[in-house]
Amino acid sequence: MTKKRYAVCGVSARAIGMYIRPMMQSFSHCAELVAMLDIDPLRFQVCKDLVPEVQGKNIAEYTVTLDNWKEVFDRMIEEQKVDAVLVVCKDCHHVDYIVRGLELGLDVISEKPMTTNIADARRVIEAEDNSKGKLICTFNYRYNPIHRKLRELIVDGKIGRVTHVDLTWYIDIKHGSSYFNRWNRMRENSGSLSIHKSSHHFDLVGWWIDGVPEYVHAFGALNHYGPNGEFNPSKKDGRHCNDCPEKLKCAYKKRWATRNSTIFVKDDHINAYETKVKQFSEYRPDMCIFDSEINIYDTFVVNVKYKNGALLNYSANFSTPYEGYRLAINGTRGRLETQEFGGAGGKGLPSINEGGMRYIDYYPIFEGRERIHVPAGEGGHGGGDPLILEDIFLGEDPDRKFDILAKSVDGLRAISVGDAVFTSIEDGQVQDLTSFMR
Repeated sequence: MTKKRYAVCGVSARAIGMYIRPMMQSFSHCAELVAMLDIDPLRFQVCKDLVPEVQGKNIAEYTVTLDNWKEVFDRMIEEQKVDAVLVVCKDCHHVDYIVRGLELGLDVISEKPMTTNIADARRVIEAEDNSKGKLICTFNYRYNPIHRKLRELIVDGKIGRVTHVDLTWYIDIKHGSSYFNRWNRMRENSGSLSIHKSSHHFDLVGWWIDGVPEYVHAFGALNHYGPNGEFNPSKKDGRHCNDCPEKLKCAYKKRWATRNSTIFVKDDHINAYETKVKQFSEYRPDMCIFDSEINIYDTFVVNVKYKNGALLNYSANFSTPYEGYRLAINGTRGRLETQEFGGAGGKGLPSINEGGMRYIDYYPIFEGRERIHVPAGEGGHGGGDPLILEDIFLGEDPDRKFDILAKSVDGLRAISVGDAVFTSIEDGQVQDLTSFMR
């Protein structure tokens, strides 16, 4: 088998744990990592420390700046004879590497969110239309066993035509506050949490119901973080958690810290590994969650109308006692319900599993209830991560009855809803997506 040659753009914790380690350990027979590119050269050493298999390999390292990224990227592609690019850098830079990779005829695998706004998502679509390369958007949450089962039940007509989805998502105080410690807290970096986080959820709904979004309306607020957060010890900018003299006056941090402890920020993309080894040359992922520069929302409610007539009401709150969601999908012939909770703040909560399995409740339209048990998978995101990696590196499973690996059009749809949410909160208007939606 000829190995496909990969370059990784952004040596983040997500890149290391989700792609580089599996490439080196499980997919080395078909995938070869030939180059790594990052703005911080220290990340190359971090990768070698965390994935010993990288050491001693002839993997080229390319350090870029915001000014010379294109020149260095092009040189990397030519010198290393790259076949495909994995884009796992800061969200706002995804579009640059995706579009340039497609212009050079490469296949591109992009971490979600694909981009941070509608305009950039449309740039990606146009670039792919004119390229021999194809884009994969890694919405790995689709591969969670409970989510795959929901899709299967809907495809099989279990509830008839879908009419309405009710989805409430809770992000607990540890996970939720972490977004405000990091670069995600600025809309220009992440597109806001309605994109960085909720595009996951908008993609799931669209995939479950074959929904093409048309109209979006939302309300939102910054209730918990920023200078007016209720638990802000004092209105000061520029504090950092690990050396903050007010750390133990901060309710969010003293829940997890002692006077002598280091604050570890949960972050799949940047700093998920709890280690005291220096991770970055300059960047600090422990910025104060009450800084005045924060310009995104931590609470929002959303209504979406889809082309097939289905309606969604969705809400997200980034400061709750536990993590998870409650979901109901209504159709002309019945209703599906499921829920999930846990997280650092919910460890003492009773399990929603029965016999080690989660379940979906099916209610026929006129009477009765059927409880459908779903075995858990092995690996991250409920067993979803190993399955999406097989599709990425080995090719899509031809025996599935429905598509699951997300493409550029799926990225466009999820990003468009998320961007429309932020815009609607700002201007109070219903956002019309029909002129460009695919």
